[in-house]
Amino acid sequence: MQFSVYQESHIGGRKVNQDRMGYSYTRDALLLVLADGMGGHLRGEVAAAITLQTLSEMFQKQAAPYVRKPERFLEEALLAAHQEIHRYSAVHNLPDTPRTTVVACLVQHNMAIWAHCGDSRLYWVRRGQVLARTRDHSHIEHLIAKGEVAPAERATHPDRNKLYNCLGASALPKVDVSRQASLLPGDVLMLCSDGLWSMLPDDEIAHTLSTSTIVRAVPDMLGKATAIAGPKSDNTTALAIMWQGSPVGDATPTAMADSIISTQMMPEDSVNTTIAEPAAPEHEPSDAFDEDEIEKAIAEIRGAIEKSSQILKG
Repeated sequence: MQFSVYQESHIGGRKVNQDRMGYSYTRDALLLVLADGMGGHLRGEVAAAITLQTLSEMFQKQAAPYVRKPERFLEEALLAAHQEIHRYSAVHNLPDTPRTTVVACLVQHNMAIWAHCGDSRLYWVRRGQVLARTRDHSHIEHLIAKGEVAPAERATHPDRNKLYNCLGASALPKVDVSRQASLLPGDVLMLCSDGLWSMLPDDEIAHTLSTSTIVRAVPDMLGKATAIAGPKSDNTTALAIMWQGSPVGDATPTAMADSIISTQMMPEDSVNTTIAEPAAPEHEPSDAFDEDEIEKAIAEIRGAIEKSSQILKG
C-alpha cells in the first residue's frame, strides 16, 4: 500500500477537546478512526479514547496482515467499543455513561469500507466530486429522508443536533456499514467531526480536497470552520488520506516527502499506529468474545435496527 496521510484537531472555543482521531496499518491494511465525545454527557473524551483504543487493539489482532471479514470486523469492533465504555462506567461507578459518535474506515486491497454511529462523517472524494459520504444518525436527516424537511434546512433546523444513535447509550448502537468501494490513485478519504462539516458545505469540502494536498487542505478547512463558528466554536477534527494504490519500484517503508507512507517493505506481522495506549489500564482487558457471544450481540443489534426502522416508518 501507498498513501499520504494527515490529521489535525482544534479545540475551538471549548474548555476540553473531546475529539480523538488516529490510524493503524500493517503491510496490507489501514484502519482510520475518528470519535467525537458527546459534550452533553460526562467524560465524552474518555468514551472517544476508549473507542479508538478498542478498535486499534482489535485491528492489531486481526490484521494478519489484512482483515479477513471487513464488514464483520467493523460491526464487532464498534459493538466492542460500546461495551468497553459501559465497562468503564461500571468500574468507576459513574452516574451517567460516557458517550461518543464514531466513524471508522478499513482500507485493503485497493478497497475501502466504513462504518459509523452518530454524526461523525466520512467523505470519499474523486476529482472534485463527493462519491459517497455517511448519512448522519440525526433527527434532521430522518426528516429529510421522509421528505418532511428540505435538505437546505440542514444548517438551520432546530433538530439538526439531535442524535438518535451513538456508542455508550443504554440501547445497543445502530452500526451502519457501507458497501466496499473501489479506490483509484488520487482518491481522498476524509473522516471529520461535526465541528468541520457543520461549517462548510459538501461542495466546498470536495473542492478543497481536490485542489490541494491533504497536508494543506485539512488545516485550511479546520481554520476556516473555526473562524466561521467564532468564539464558541466546537472541537474541529479531521483525518484524511490520499490513496496512491500499490507502490511502484523500490519505495521505502517509511514516511517520505509530503507525508507519503509505503508499506511495501513492512514485515507481515508488523503494525504501526498513532493511537496511544492508555498510560495505566483502568481495568483488566476483557478476553475476546467467543463465537456464541458475537452472534448473539450481532443479532441483538440487527433486531434493534429493524425495530427502530419500523418505529421511524410508523
